[in-house]
Amino acid sequence: MGLALPSKLVKVSGVIASLILTFIGLTAITFTIGRVMPADPVLAIVGDRASQEVYDQVFLQLGLDQPIYVQYLKYLGQLLQGDLGTSIMTAQPVAEDILRFFPATLELATVATLLGIFVGIPMGVLAAVNQGRWPDHVVRIIGLIGYSAPIFWLGMIALLIFYANLGWVAGPGRLDVYYDSIVDPVTGILILDAALAGEWDIFHNAIAHLILPASILGTFALAYIARMTRSFMLDQLSQEYILTARVKGVPEWQVIWGHAFRNVLVQLITIIGLTYASLLEGSVLTETIFSWPGIGLYITNSLFNNDMNAVLGGTIVVGVCFVGINMLSDLLYKLVDPRVR
Repeated sequence: MGLALPSKLVKVSGVIASLILTFIGLTAITFTIGRVMPADPVLAIVGDRASQEVYDQVFLQLGLDQPIYVQYLKYLGQLLQGDLGTSIMTAQPVAEDILRFFPATLELATVATLLGIFVGIPMGVLAAVNQGRWPDHVVRIIGLIGYSAPIFWLGMIALLIFYANLGWVAGPGRLDVYYDSIVDPVTGILILDAALAGEWDIFHNAIAHLILPASILGTFALAYIARMTRSFMLDQLSQEYILTARVKGVPEWQVIWGHAFRNVLVQLITIIGLTYASLLEGSVLTETIFSWPGIGLYITNSLFNNDMNAVLGGTIVVGVCFVGINMLSDLLYKLVDPRVR
């Protein structure tokens, strides 16, 4: 009992040290890339018509005359205080911009991940149970398309067919213009805010705008989760305990879902966590095609405008979310599987 507490403290200390090192590495790499890029942050502020005197003054104010490690340490100090700098593009603190744009990405990635879970997992189980037969081939083809087809191509084709020609869904953007600024952004997640405010017309309009980009982004999640579910289930279905359960006359649905699937759930939690984190950081093309005002579009526009404070701030926030989701996945599968604990 006396050794248990120090052992736990060592594990907690190791996790904290790992988080600190990850954060330092993430910020250092991101900051260095931002500084060595050919974009000139001074010109982005003063413009290309400014005098040399004004240019030099801003150059000194930004501390660009100092060694890059000194610049990084100053930036890290500001970062630890929650100061991500000021955006040149919006003239607002980057932290406020991220709080405004990030919920849109969170909403899009969450719906896409849920689509991948509730469609991809049954597809993967179906393929594994019917290995070598037509359901397996169909699922594998769908997975191949989801992996291989470029997101921007799928997005444009989907807009052309389902919006322009058939009119089944709403077009680009998060909401129709005449619904803007009616619902107060309590959580920033539009469908949730509209439901809380009882604005059901806005809720339905937001859903109509969300369906297509979430489906396109969810195609990757669906393909990946279905493929991994199939692989994990095939491994479990070949185990001796499955054969024993079938010999004992256990119903097939219970063998599949109560025995085999239960044992792949731990692995799937990790896969789902990685997928969710990937969608949060990889939604740039989807947001650009559908004019979705999320963090991906914000970073892209900032990059085009040489707004490096915004680019660095957005990249760091997404990176921190990625690490946090991975940690949450580790905690969840320890709760699901007592053997891991």
